[in-house]
Amino acid sequence: MRSASVSRRTAETDVAVSIALDGTGKAEISTGVGFLDHMLELFARHGLFDLTVKVTGDLHVDQHHTTEDTGIALGQAILKALGDKKGITRYADIHLPMDETLTRIALDISGRPFLVFRTSFPTEKIGVFDTELVREFFQAFAVQAGLTLHVETLYGENSHHIAESCFKGLARALRQAVTVDPREEGRVPSTKGTL
Repeated sequence: MRSASVSRRTAETDVAVSIALDGTGKAEISTGVGFLDHMLELFARHGLFDLTVKVTGDLHVDQHHTTEDTGIALGQAILKALGDKKGITRYADIHLPMDETLTRIALDISGRPFLVFRTSFPTEKIGVFDTELVREFFQAFAVQAGLTLHVETLYGENSHHIAESCFKGLARALRQAVTVDPREEGRVPSTKGTL
């Protein structure tokens, strides 16, 4: 089973993440940020990743450091779990509908981190969660996981639905991209021989 654990401690947060890429979607999430917990539970379930996330953060300041540092640690754990990346599908894309919202996610497990994030929110908050933190999470995650990641909400009106479509879409696309392709026969899917 491809799995990894990462611990990251700073003056602002203490983050522990464990992930199994070939799981069943089990999640144990506790970040102290209710909306982020919800998004990570969706990510685990729709990616079929077994995921444990425990975070203690400086929530007396705001939710920024907790959200960003969780994205950093999760990206690092996925990169570690992928190992040498032999046999993976590598590329994937999906259109994810969520009620009135449609989001497109395309990604490449390239080793060349880059985020294109063309998603906007009609409100500044979802409950007490700042919607601008969705992008912060995706940026931190893409850089640390070594992903070329494109996120574009084609249309949508409800901020919760927009955020949820982004996280579910990421999960579904990543699930496809990390899948081992038997035709690759243990090869790295690149003419360079490395990712």
